[in-house]
Amino acid sequence: MLANDGLINAGLWIFYILLFASIATAVVFPLLHAAKTPGTFKKSLIGIGALVVVFGISYALSGSSVTAKQMAMGVDESSSKLIGAGLVMFYFVLFGSVIGIIYSEISKAIK
Repeated sequence: MLANDGLINAGLWIFYILLFASIATAVVFPLLHAAKTPGTFKKSLIGIGALVVVFGISYALSGSSVTAKQMAMGVDESSSKLIGAGLVMFYFVLFGSVIGIIYSEISKAIK
């Protein structure tokens, strides 16, 4: 048993307390701000809904094939489909953000 076990244990408890406080703060303060301005809350819900729709499309497009190597690592068909959906969604969002950046720069140059 190490002599510093008590310090490590105390450090972990402090970490957990600070982690919980930061998560609570990251959740509570935006909700309080959204309660004061419901228009921004509506926009946030629309954005979350759009991401859910993009994930649904990505899930529908992803394949569920599993190779022998993936089976050896414990990946089944449902996990493979979720992984594929995550990758397809990443590509959609990446492509959309690049298009958005290009559009923003072109519209600034025209004005």
